Amino acid sequence: MQLSRADFTFTIGYDGPLAVVDGHAKKRYGSLSTAQLAEKGLFRAAYSSAVYSGDSKEMALVIEMYNKIAGTSYGPADSLERLFGVFPIDVKRSIIL
Repeated sequence: MQLSRADFTFTIGYDGPLAVVDGHAKKRYGSLSTAQLAEKGLFRAAYSSAVYSGDSKEMALVIEMYNKIAGTSYGPADSLERLFGVFPIDVKRSIIL
């Protein structure tokens, strides 16, 4: 991944080879940690942050907090990429909306 953590975390889609980033959310929440994003209920962003970091502890924290709020029982082996619409992808540039 060539994008910054904040760009990847707040990517809302792709336009060809460019990541489309939610500039407002990035500005407001871009400095928060994975745990802080999850605590605010920003689970898609928290999941994206955990994917970017590659840290299994961060991923477990997001899953645990999501399960608690949503009343679900997802585990680390479940395909959360589809739930949150987040997939690791090699993108080098972004545009901010």
